[in-house]
Amino acid sequence: MNRFVKIGKAAEILGISIQTLRRWEVDGTLKPCKRSQGGTRYYDLKQLTGLQPHSESELTIGYARVSSHDQKEDLLRQAKLLSAFCTARGWKHEIIQDLGSGMNYYKKGLKRLLDLILEGKIQRLVITHKDRLLRFGAELIFAFCQARQVEVVIINQGEEASFEEELAKDVLEIITVFSARLYGARSHKNKKLVEAAKVLIGDS
Repeated sequence: MNRFVKIGKAAEILGISIQTLRRWEVDGTLKPCKRSQGGTRYYDLKQLTGLQPHSESELTIGYARVSSHDQKEDLLRQAKLLSAFCTARGWKHEIIQDLGSGMNYYKKGLKRLLDLILEGKIQRLVITHKDRLLRFGAELIFAFCQARQVEVVIINQGEEASFEEELAKDVLEIITVFSARLYGARSHKNKKLVEAAKVLIGDS
């Protein structure tokens, strides 16, 4: 039996993707023992024996977020849905719950999620809806995921909202954020202003 195997066979033996094996080469975790003149990587079977992929890289993160304390029940519902979804597929997972506006880029949970993605410590990100991640800028997070070979799963894709519907949601989010800063997130004035904005946007 040949002592050396190509990258595809090595990845199969280890039970990981070729992309992960290439990333391991870059960060020094596991390098090929030799290369051909054409650049083909070869791994030593003895080197692969008993070697297991990092357990962290197999981790799936479910990310749940709501904008205010009044939505804590929805936060719990999201977390339960994410956990059930991951469990049904046999994914080792952890749920990150965040409380804060979709326009806030400094939330504790979001910061931890970004750290995990950029450090290559997770395999998959699961969210219930695209806007649960960020109201503006979700595509940037998805780009980070793509660069780190992190799969993104959105449970409820649904039909794409129209331009008018998206605009209405954006306007309501902006009103909610600025009224909360002006009056306080839990104040009576803030709640009245947000409810009035919902009615106005709904009527239009």
